[in-house]
Amino acid sequence: MNDESQNPSDQFYIFHTYARIDERTRVMKHGDTFAVFDRFGDIEQFGNGELGVYDHDTRILSRLSLRLEGCRLLLLSSSIKDDNAVLAVDLMNPDLKRGDVLIPRGTVHVDRSRVLLDGACHERIRVHNYGNSPVEVAMSIECGADFADIFEVRGTQRAQRGRQLPARVNGAELELGYEGLDGQVRRTRLAFDPPPTSLSETRAEYSLQLAPRGEAVCQLVVASERAQPAEPPSACYEDAARKVSDILARARAEEPQIGTSSEPFNDWLSRSLADLHMMRTETVYGPYPYAGVPWFSTPFGRDGIITALECLWFCPGVAKGVLQYLAATQAKSDIPDADAQPGKVLHETRAGEMAATGEVPFGKYYGSVDATPLFVMLAGAYYERTGDRDLAEGLWSHVECALDWMDRYGDVDTDGFVEYARRSDTGLVQQGWKDSQDSVFHRDGSPAEPPIALCEVQGYVYAAKRAAAALASALGDEARARQLTDAAKALRQRFEEVFWCDELATYALALDGRKQLCRVRASNAGHCLYSGIVSDERAERVASTLLGDASYSGWGIRTVAQTEALYNPMSYHNGSIWPHDNALIAAGLARYGRKSEALRVLTGLFDASAFFDLHRLPELFCGFARRPDESPTTYPVSCAPQSWASAAVLMLLQACLGLDVRGAERKVVFADPVLPEFLREVQISGLRVGDASVDLYLVRHREDVGINVVRREGRVNVVTMK
Repeated sequence: MNDESQNPSDQFYIFHTYARIDERTRVMKHGDTFAVFDRFGDIEQFGNGELGVYDHDTRILSRLSLRLEGCRLLLLSSSIKDDNAVLAVDLMNPDLKRGDVLIPRGTVHVDRSRVLLDGACHERIRVHNYGNSPVEVAMSIECGADFADIFEVRGTQRAQRGRQLPARVNGAELELGYEGLDGQVRRTRLAFDPPPTSLSETRAEYSLQLAPRGEAVCQLVVASERAQPAEPPSACYEDAARKVSDILARARAEEPQIGTSSEPFNDWLSRSLADLHMMRTETVYGPYPYAGVPWFSTPFGRDGIITALECLWFCPGVAKGVLQYLAATQAKSDIPDADAQPGKVLHETRAGEMAATGEVPFGKYYGSVDATPLFVMLAGAYYERTGDRDLAEGLWSHVECALDWMDRYGDVDTDGFVEYARRSDTGLVQQGWKDSQDSVFHRDGSPAEPPIALCEVQGYVYAAKRAAAALASALGDEARARQLTDAAKALRQRFEEVFWCDELATYALALDGRKQLCRVRASNAGHCLYSGIVSDERAERVASTLLGDASYSGWGIRTVAQTEALYNPMSYHNGSIWPHDNALIAAGLARYGRKSEALRVLTGLFDASAFFDLHRLPELFCGFARRPDESPTTYPVSCAPQSWASAAVLMLLQACLGLDVRGAERKVVFADPVLPEFLREVQISGLRVGDASVDLYLVRHREDVGINVVRREGRVNVVTMK
């Protein structure tokens, strides 16, 4: 996925040369700013870790350490509130000696609370003396900013860096600065309230006099300044926390509410929704779910589209923002170094120094083969969900440009399939969602030669042409609709003829530039189920292969089956388990009536969610077989949260319920709904269909699911098909 490669020979490999002191980091994000802290709320310097506060792909704070009498405190608790608005950390002093005076451990309690808002990190530190005697204690806050580009943090070596600017101390404020090779001056401003007893370039020190049962309160604002010096945010911590909570509450109020009879499932669902809200960033084109923290906190075309598809029935506004953003950034010219061609949809955009200087090619980069057909699929799905004719009309020229790219530029060797081959030495070698350099290979493990036609991409193109046909018909162009429908049928027939491997009981992973099939059992074939390109008679065999022991671990479906030459359960793309991959496969299984298999996928990921910190499914985890009384195995540099992993639960639930919201028809459809054994009841309140809304109560019976309409406001029909 994305631009993360996991082979050490790859140009954009994420180096990971140390064992983390603690995997349970605390992640926060607002807008284009995100932060990764340890559980103490600190940013410590060890290894090549990702801890820090970042703004627009630059680490603006690389050191933040709280000490009492020079000692680290003892951790009592550390949590992110359910809505992801506030990081709350409780600490106490260890046994401290100040001269001849002993301060027994547990005498002093330190409460750290932190929020991110509008490019600034606001922190409140409360220090409370629970002793019956006065306490005098020195508190220090060590700070620093290396202004490392996110790709530097990931391990990319640079020939040279810009220059660190002299630090400035002005009363209760500290300014740290850096002038990059791109000519951009980046500054971090730290404002302390009340003023510290002393403030230097690296440390703020307070001498606290705490009466018996007394407390002291300090506040710190860390703000990014990307241009000329400006006043730091003046809002106090309480104002910032209230504003962030209000923003998130308004976003939740616009969406349906879901509750179930299973508290563990509710925990997974609540954390997933909170993460989706945190990752959603307001752009001038509408909301866009940034891909993941820490490595991919930026718009990605493929990730944004798939996230929008996963949560389309639940919150279609995300899809609208994604479509408008990607339409506005659609390539208009041929730029080989950016892998851009007219009509192609964005892969990713970056705002850091290394992107600006061209040290990495991702300033505005188009090196994904699937984002363009996925864009058309989303445009069609959004119209079906909402009936928003105005947006459909506004997008139609962009849809046509995308279709033209598929036919003119996507099929570079005119064999009827859309394929890819990078056009510069700095671009991504593999340009499907599995973009590690070794992710496309032959049965013997040898790499596939470009141009490469991935099986799932042909499915996306098929679905895109069918979606575009439906849009053309809705907009009154029946001739274009027939043309696109015929093209989709022809592609489906040729796909079946070329890609099917009877001996594997599934479709080949890819077709290489020598027209040799990559006869590998991989999860990619499950995406073909999702797109509908698979024939009915072969769907059963594909499903059986995906749910066989070689592919299904007990937690989820592996990216590559155990039988294959490059299978490695600890690899990024050749044996690991990705929640979004499984969600798309489950939706594909349900499309072909394989509800029992879809339930297995949902159940496996639900079980896995219980073992991850905060019930947060990560970007991926290792593909080891499920063992009794053991947890799933984490993947060391997996992003968490990751938008398309967070949204997976919504698509999994939709797949099992056969839920389809048809805004243009003012209809909610349940096709052969099923629920897993651990879910007896599901309540969906405030599901909007156009200007109408409905509350639903679902009950699992022995052989089916009952759908009850509790409230209906406006004109909307609820239909159950069994």
